[in-house]
Amino acid sequence: MDQNLLTKIRENVDIVEFIGKYIPLEKKGKNYFGLCPFHNDTNPSLSVSREKQIFKCFVCGEAGNIFNFLMHYENISYREAVLEIAKEIGISVNDNYKPMVDKNKVYYDIYDIANKFFQNNLLSKEGAKARKYLEERHLTNEVIKEFQIGLSLREPDTLTKMLVKKGYDIKLLNDLGLSNNDYDTYIKRIIFPLFNPKGEVNGFSGRIYNGENANKYLNTKETIIFKKGENLFNYHRAKEEVRRAKFVILMEGFMAVIRAYTIGVKNCIATMGTALTNEQISLIKKLSNTVYLCLDGDNAGETATIKNGKLLLDANLNVKVIPLTDGLDPDDYILKNGAESFYSLISSAITYNDFRIRLLKRGVDFKSSTELSNYVNSVLKEISVVNDEIKREIMLKNLANETNVWYNTLEKKLNELMSKQDVKSKMVIVSPKNKEKKKDKYEKAMQTIIYYMLINKEVITLVENSKIYFPNQIYRTLVREISYFYEQYGYISIADFASYINENSEVQEAFSEIITLDLDEDIKKDVILDYLKVIKNYNVALEIKRLENLIINEVDPLEQAKISNQIMQLKIGSEKND
Repeated sequence: MDQNLLTKIRENVDIVEFIGKYIPLEKKGKNYFGLCPFHNDTNPSLSVSREKQIFKCFVCGEAGNIFNFLMHYENISYREAVLEIAKEIGISVNDNYKPMVDKNKVYYDIYDIANKFFQNNLLSKEGAKARKYLEERHLTNEVIKEFQIGLSLREPDTLTKMLVKKGYDIKLLNDLGLSNNDYDTYIKRIIFPLFNPKGEVNGFSGRIYNGENANKYLNTKETIIFKKGENLFNYHRAKEEVRRAKFVILMEGFMAVIRAYTIGVKNCIATMGTALTNEQISLIKKLSNTVYLCLDGDNAGETATIKNGKLLLDANLNVKVIPLTDGLDPDDYILKNGAESFYSLISSAITYNDFRIRLLKRGVDFKSSTELSNYVNSVLKEISVVNDEIKREIMLKNLANETNVWYNTLEKKLNELMSKQDVKSKMVIVSPKNKEKKKDKYEKAMQTIIYYMLINKEVITLVENSKIYFPNQIYRTLVREISYFYEQYGYISIADFASYINENSEVQEAFSEIITLDLDEDIKKDVILDYLKVIKNYNVALEIKRLENLIINEVDPLEQAKISNQIMQLKIGSEKND
């Protein structure tokens, strides 16, 4: 794709605003920082530079421009990312590129056909009872259409026959969970399609509706495109709503999400009855740093809230809880108490720690010294893991007022607990794989020179005039490509150079590593010359070593003398450089 066109597209998009649509960013100094969506980030390590129009993660090493970000975020090709951004900002791209065929496309095609089939069934004469059931559940035609709700018929092979007739192999249908022993998996059930984060149908959940004696819900089995622990219901639909609201509401089960949608609360997603997985937490972090838990109000829901809240806190997310009353789930609560009551619950959501303390307090007899002591110690343990010093003090004062225990006594006990935790944390052994790879002075010199070539044309000229040879082939290629880019376009820009080398996988990793270097932007010529000297001396050392190996195998005394003289001259020249 034409470099000038790539530059034009890139210059029409502000990288801070662009990435800010995907992850929350906070300004620190001249750059913006956020939790990196490309690894399990617990401390904002993704830096976005408006000045350079690049992003870089100082932990996992992902780096580049807007195209690189979208490519990695959406797991699409570089060219697809360019085309998507160009379309978004209204720049026409006359491109003959044909995207690589997704090896899983046929599976998604089958699910798409099945989804349309189920939707048509619901609208047919045979769907009358199911439509009546949905109406009684207060689901309007608009909501049914939005969530693409459908119906499987009573005949056990209607979907299977239809798909086989279209040419799809029966074994494939069985493998995808649409058929079971060559018959339809879903029979006489209302069908709720499940979507992957991209918005492609990859599974179904079927619910009984006519009093059938069967499990209430039947979900798609694990298949090549459906992994229960890697999906969140309504994720694709909630993306923009979450970005507007600046928080996401996590529920359990799709009916809770659909019910919330009916009253205009559209920033909701849901697990499918399982504890959160690392993959799901990574997806949530891509949406927002703040998560409101709104699970069922019964004992099981409270247990799930505690478990999932801890997982989210450990991932460095802000966690609040929307506690429901009377053991109701969100669906029943909204139907019973109405929209305004649910809005009020959202606005008065409590912190995860406060929720845990509320549960600890339940049933405690404050007249019993034993129960009161146990309660105080339990709350102190909760406070001890709170990172915010001000919040700890507020919680400690509340505990003192609530229990009539002196504040100083509580503070002393809290400090003891925190001291023990500090000792334990210091005993944790850091895995060697987490330690940064050590670089010798020669690699450091090469990377530093390339970094400054990327931000200053004068360094490019200095390196070219020195005719220095980079002993590392990858770095040598990068130097050559930087010089060529400057020669072709008359300027240098990290953001545009990232586009220029996008299809050169050989240098991508090295380029990403180099632009994440935390170096002084103020370039001094003497420093560059010193680094060039380091590389030159390294080349001399390599040549001396080669000649020393050569002389060992040389039997001719005259040749030995000749080689010895070469070695001497190299050493003399090297000493002059020092």
